[in-house]
Amino acid sequence: MTSATRFFATAPLGIELLLAQELRDLGLAGVSEARAGVAFDGDLAAAYRVCLWSRLANRVLMPLARFPAATEAALYAGVDAIDWDLHLEPEATLAVDFAANRSRITHTLYGAQKVKDAIVDQCRRRHGTRPSIDLARPDVRVNVYLDRDQATVSIDLSGDSLHRRGYRTEGGKAPLKENLAAAILLRAGWPAVAAAGGQFLDPMCGSGTLPIEAALMAADVAPGLHRPWFGFLGWRGHDASRWLAAVAEAEARAVAGLAGLPPIVGHDADRHAVHAALGNLERAGLRGHVHIERKPLSEARPRLAHGLLAVNPPYGERLGDEASLAPLYRELGATLRDHFPGWHASVFTGNPELAFKLGLRATRQYALYNGALPCKLFNFEVAEVRFFTPHEGEPPTEAERERRRLLRRARSVAVDSGGAGMLANRLRKNLRTLGRWARQQGVACYRLYDADLPEYAIAIDLYPSEGTLWVHAQEYEAPASIDPVKAETRLIEALAVIPAVLAIAPEQLVLKVRRRQKGTAQYEKQAQSEQFRIVEEGGLKFRVNLEDYLDTGLFLDHRLTRSLIRERVRGKRFLNLFAYTGTATVYAASGGAATTTTVDLSRTYLDWAARNLALNGLQDARHAFIQADCLAWLAEAVATRQRYDVIFLDPPTFSTSKRMAGTLDIQRDHVGLIRQCLALLVPGGQLLFSNNHRKFRLDRASLADCRVEDISRETLPRDFERNPRIHAAWLIGPA
Repeated sequence: MTSATRFFATAPLGIELLLAQELRDLGLAGVSEARAGVAFDGDLAAAYRVCLWSRLANRVLMPLARFPAATEAALYAGVDAIDWDLHLEPEATLAVDFAANRSRITHTLYGAQKVKDAIVDQCRRRHGTRPSIDLARPDVRVNVYLDRDQATVSIDLSGDSLHRRGYRTEGGKAPLKENLAAAILLRAGWPAVAAAGGQFLDPMCGSGTLPIEAALMAADVAPGLHRPWFGFLGWRGHDASRWLAAVAEAEARAVAGLAGLPPIVGHDADRHAVHAALGNLERAGLRGHVHIERKPLSEARPRLAHGLLAVNPPYGERLGDEASLAPLYRELGATLRDHFPGWHASVFTGNPELAFKLGLRATRQYALYNGALPCKLFNFEVAEVRFFTPHEGEPPTEAERERRRLLRRARSVAVDSGGAGMLANRLRKNLRTLGRWARQQGVACYRLYDADLPEYAIAIDLYPSEGTLWVHAQEYEAPASIDPVKAETRLIEALAVIPAVLAIAPEQLVLKVRRRQKGTAQYEKQAQSEQFRIVEEGGLKFRVNLEDYLDTGLFLDHRLTRSLIRERVRGKRFLNLFAYTGTATVYAASGGAATTTTVDLSRTYLDWAARNLALNGLQDARHAFIQADCLAWLAEAVATRQRYDVIFLDPPTFSTSKRMAGTLDIQRDHVGLIRQCLALLVPGGQLLFSNNHRKFRLDRASLADCRVEDISRETLPRDFERNPRIHAAWLIGPA
């Protein structure tokens, strides 16, 4: 056979895209994926290449005919119309695989019988003899697939599933199929790790499938090289010379590849599994190239500074229930964090809930199937455990040292018992409900938990940034009546629960303790990291700093307030007072404001605001940044008759600074501030006034001559509904 044929390679569900890429990498043409398989074009040499080299395919089918087969007579006639002398000897052995979908013939054994009868009857008519049936290893295996009463008849060139490489005669209690193991390794990025000289380790290797497949892949050994039999070997169309040439090339590549194999290691605590793995290793031709030994998970250690740890731990389907397996997953997570910094890790499980016990944040997840069981592969980047990184030569702050102490203590807490279990359940519930809302609304950063349980007085905000989830946790200061030892115990439990439920590493959790601030203490740095991360909100990007200050640079409770500003500023002049990091200015600029003026006393915050604007490609001459005491600047602006269409006034509750002429007390001073802002408005202009003083009362009597609309509830996002006094807001204008 030299002309191009349309072949079909079958595959397990979930790896069709991987198989399609694999076939393209093998140089095949016309590759297109379908459910449970991939079609490709080529000659017989191309089909041989797939049988020999595909790590993912189950079978390679060569279609012979396609015809309508709504009845048994039509099925028989269509099969009989094929010239079977081209494909099998009259006295050959035969097997028929039959499957039907959405068709009138539904009984697979009956369908297979009809196909077999048509082939046998044709041979008997022509030659006076007939093929015999051999279901295990026939000379020719015929595959018939009936879909919507259309039959496709094919020769199965593989003869048996290609996942059977020929090396595994012994399996563990729940062995992976070899092509599923290969899919796991490809999704885990093993080829790139191996190319860089990285180590491979499976600390629960069972019968050794993952280490063996990792070695075959890294050494460029064809997975079918040691396979003793293929379906085409007894087929009349077989071209032995082409096949032998393909095998010779594969043998030469294997010799070269094994010479440069990186370290590949498998451990298991079960001596029977280790014995089986060593036997499989021998039959795979990998003796001396892969190291397998008996060792418990807790003793797993890397040989190199970088590599991939891939593991298929038990997940309760047949090997134990979830409760008994949770400690195993926690131990796996602790082993990764403590001993494998800088490594990649991949965990394949049929129970995603168990993966949350690892205490690591997955960078990618993939849906795969282990037989009919839906499973997930979780990929991790194991980072060096660090909490904050001070500038070189600068000691950590007192707050930073305290956080480190608490986070270290949290590593020994069991997260599914007692009060910690109660908090874990609440976080999971919130993650389901608020997570669904956030995805539907396109909200990236949001508050997950806000002292929902009185015993755990903590606010938890999520900040996804460039593929990594960062968690900002703020403990509310306990009242004097609470035993400080009990309060710290609760905090430590929370610090254990948060990474476990959110599947993040401890270094992705930032803890702060909020206390009532007085004088200049409110400006004290909490850490010295100066690490800025990029987050998204409302289609815009913002820089946040989670470690260094009490606030992050993005007030999440004002998400709707900022959107309201964007809706009202097109073609207008916008003023942002006490502007902080200028997030409202960015919204105004993106909404088409004619000009923006951003005023704040802090040069640090103004620079931050300018960078936020530039981050969104919005920085130009229309946008002014003014470093000034807002109280003094307002007085000057009124005196010089400056005018604006929209003003956002969001002052702190209390403020004092050496650079201020006096102090600001928002309850005492708000009427004067509002009056000054109104003096800057053009006719028909609007002031949006907001503050976060929990006990604030607007002096409506002193503003009786103004239009005042309370929009506090309209600007309260769903994730802050538990705390309706997080801020208050009004639209104010001249009567």
